[in-house]
Amino acid sequence: MRALCLLLLAAGFAPAADDKTKPLLTDKQLAEGRLLLFDGESTFGWKATGAVTVEKGVLKLAPEASVEWPFTLGPGNVALKFADLGSTSFKVEVGGGTVVVANPKGDVLTGCMVGDGTKPVGKLKITAPKDKAVALSAIHFRPQATAPIFNGKDLKGWKKFEGDEKKEISEFEVTDAKELHVSNGPGDLRTEAKYADFILQFECKTNGEALNSGIFFRCIPGEYQNGYECQIHNGFKDGDRTKPSDFGTGSIYRRIAARKVVANDKEWFSVTLMAKGPNFATWVNGYPVANWLDERPKDDNPRKGLRTEPGHLSIQGHDKTTDILFRNLRIAEWK
Repeated sequence: MRALCLLLLAAGFAPAADDKTKPLLTDKQLAEGRLLLFDGESTFGWKATGAVTVEKGVLKLAPEASVEWPFTLGPGNVALKFADLGSTSFKVEVGGGTVVVANPKGDVLTGCMVGDGTKPVGKLKITAPKDKAVALSAIHFRPQATAPIFNGKDLKGWKKFEGDEKKEISEFEVTDAKELHVSNGPGDLRTEAKYADFILQFECKTNGEALNSGIFFRCIPGEYQNGYECQIHNGFKDGDRTKPSDFGTGSIYRRIAARKVVANDKEWFSVTLMAKGPNFATWVNGYPVANWLDERPKDDNPRKGLRTEPGHLSIQGHDKTTDILFRNLRIAEWK
C-alpha cells in the first residue's frame, strides 16, 4: 500500500465550530465526502490503550498509549493533523504497514495522508513513542472509489416493491434538478444490485419537520424492508439534540440510537453508512453519530440476529407525510 506524508496548510482542516449543530468540516471537505474519525470532543468510536485524553479539542496520547479504529477501513485516504509534538516522532499503522512521521520544525502543520484510494485502507492504529506524548487535532477519513447508484435521470438500477397494495403507495420520481423525490407512503424502492460490506454516501433533504424515512441494507431478497435500517429522522426531545426522537438520523434503527441529531430539517445534509461484517458506523455531515457491533448469533433474518449476506439497499417511503429528496447516492464495496 502506498503511503505519502504531506505538508498540509492550516486551511486544510476546519476549526471547531462554536455552534455544535454546525459541521466541523468545511463545505469543501463535506463535498469531498470526508468523515471525522476524531470528533474533537471524545474518543468515540476508538479503542484506546493507555492514558488517552481529550482536552480543548485535542486528542492526547501519553507515552506508549495508542488509539485503534475498531474495524478495517474501506477504500480511501486517512489524513492526520498533529500538534504539540516537541521534537519527537510517532508511528501510524495502516493495513499492516507502519508509517513513521517526523515532527516538523516551526509552525508548519504536518499531516500524513495514507492510502491510494483504490484499495481498502485496512487497519488504523496510532501509537505514541516510549518517551514522548502525541497530540492530534484532526483525523479525517475520505472514502474513495465510490460509484453512483442513482443516475439523476431515471430509476435504472432500482425497482419498486410490488406484491402488497398497502405497501405500494409511495411515489418515487426524478426531479428536473436530478434528485430523487420520495413522497407519500408506505413504499419501498430497492436496488437491483446486492451489497454486503460497503461504504454508502448520499445527501438528503426533508421537506417538513421530523419526517421519517431510512435506508435499509442487507435486505432479505423478496421481503419488504427486512434488513438493517439507517434511520432518517431529525426530530429530538426537550430541545436537546442528544435526545433523538425515534432513534434519530444516522442511527441503526432499533439497535443503537444516534448520539446526537446533527442535521436540520428543510436543509440538505449528508449521510455516510459503513458496514463491514458485524461492524456498523454512521456519520451525518461528517460527524460520527453511531458505531455498533452486532454481537448476536448469525441468522439469515437481521431482525433476529447478525446477517452478513449481501442484500438490496432500500429507500423507505414511511407514511402519507413522507416528502424527502435524495441525491448523490454513491457506494464502494469491500471485495
